[in-house]
This record gives sequence, structure tokens and C-alpha cells, in this order.
Amino acid sequence: MRLKEIRKARGISQLKLAMDLNMNQNSISRYETGEREADYKTLILFANYFDVSIDYILERTDKPEMNR
Repeated sequence: MRLKEIRKARGISQLKLAMDLNMNQNSISRYETGEREADYKTLILFANYFDVSIDYILERTDKPEMNR
């Protein structure tokens, strides 16, 4: 998952992301290291937060644009 790459590129800390999404920092860390897999609802939260597609987060495409 590309979450860490996107977060760092935007200059957002794990703690800020967690607070903005009403999660805890440990969960963000686990998603980034692959210890935990995000469910569909969480993937939507990440995609909406960063304004990218779920496929981009999951590394299925290199194009971050969402189809609307």
C-alpha cells in the first residue's frame, strides 16, 4: 500500500492523519508497514482524505486521479 509515500509527500505526520480520520497513530503505522490491511471503509477514508483513487493507494495504478 502506498499510504506512507502519499502521507510523507504531503508533509503529514502519522499522528495528524490519525487525528484527522479519528483513528489512532498505531493503526496508521500498522497500515503503512503491512501489519494490518485496511478494510473497504478505511480505504475510502484514505482516498477521500488525500483526494486520490483507491487503486492508487493499493498500487494498482500510478495515476492518482479519481474517476468521477
